[in-house]
Amino acid sequence: MNDSISPAELKSLQAHGCCLVDVREPVEHAEEHITGAKLIPLGEIGNRAVEIDRTQPVVIMCRGGKRGEQALVKLRAMGFTEVRNLAGGILAWKAAGLPVDKAARNVFPLMRQVQIVIGLGVLLGVILARTVHPDFIFLSAFFGAGLLCAGLTGWCGLVMLMSRMPWNQVPGQTDGTVRSCSTGC
Repeated sequence: MNDSISPAELKSLQAHGCCLVDVREPVEHAEEHITGAKLIPLGEIGNRAVEIDRTQPVVIMCRGGKRGEQALVKLRAMGFTEVRNLAGGILAWKAAGLPVDKAARNVFPLMRQVQIVIGLGVLLGVILARTVHPDFIFLSAFFGAGLLCAGLTGWCGLVMLMSRMPWNQVPGQTDGTVRSCSTGC
């Protein structure tokens, strides 16, 4: 069985009916999403799989395809057979010139927030190591190790933390649960 679907194939499939599931975080979905996509963050896929319409082909999507692959594995383990991942995620969808719904308010992208925090942490560690005490270099090492871990595993604790910040809360989301996410998707 083919595990992925191209943006053009998904566009065609939408005309015939499919269940499109967005496994990104609520703030990412609020920023922009494919029309009709149902938001079920990756960390909730196991508990909310009952919300997925099994009578139609299921397509999983995320930012770049990595979280979609993880969701695909989880859904297949739960007995879903007709499920595919949008190759390249919403990035490929947009690159193909296909439309997305955008947020009514300006949303500062979560990944840019993470990049700013990491950049500030590294810069601060270097400045403090040069001016206050050499051991502050470990602050930079901490952020470097976090980036390495995120790159190797696809899991980023800082993304999870940033997604819980008050300015990243989507109206109507009140549970405050930490959701699984990755920087590669």
